[in-house]
Amino acid sequence: MSYKLLCRAVANSVNFNSKRLLSRTTAAMVKVGDKLPSVDLFEDSPANKINTGDLVNGKKVIIFGVPGAFTPGCSKTHLPGYISTSDQLKSQQGVDEIVCVSVNDPFVMSAWGKEHGANGKVRLLADPAGAFAKALDVTIDLPPLGGVRSKRYSLIVENGSVTELNVEPDGTGLSCSLANNIGKK
Repeated sequence: MSYKLLCRAVANSVNFNSKRLLSRTTAAMVKVGDKLPSVDLFEDSPANKINTGDLVNGKKVIIFGVPGAFTPGCSKTHLPGYISTSDQLKSQQGVDEIVCVSVNDPFVMSAWGKEHGANGKVRLLADPAGAFAKALDVTIDLPPLGGVRSKRYSLIVENGSVTELNVEPDGTGLSCSLANNIGKK
């Protein structure tokens, strides 16, 4: 049996979260129709765990990922776009929550949210070890930013299932994952 077939056999015999952990060998980037992986993220401090499975259960949630808090593109365009359109996205598209995820610690994400007035508009969740980015298979190695980070992406999750996915072609650009493009498909 080839290595590739063995990896597929193993992936098919284990639960969904384990499949995502094997995603490097099975090329299993999250796709429309998939259940969102259940991963613990953090809000404001390491003591406040937010499980992604619980977060999206019974709701319509926009999740967008960025390489890092306080980086120029993220701070000037990506996060402010979702903050400024949050009311419109919630009222016109029936979105219950908007969440920004980054491979940062929860204190940095909290400070970034406060600086941008995100409270009540966009929740900022930390993915300190990149577990969520790895589960989605949207990691990118950016040594100047500290190593493994998340590509820029946006997705809509309805009752736990991914219904829209937009991943920037180069992983870092600012086009398809912006707030004004979400829900237009």
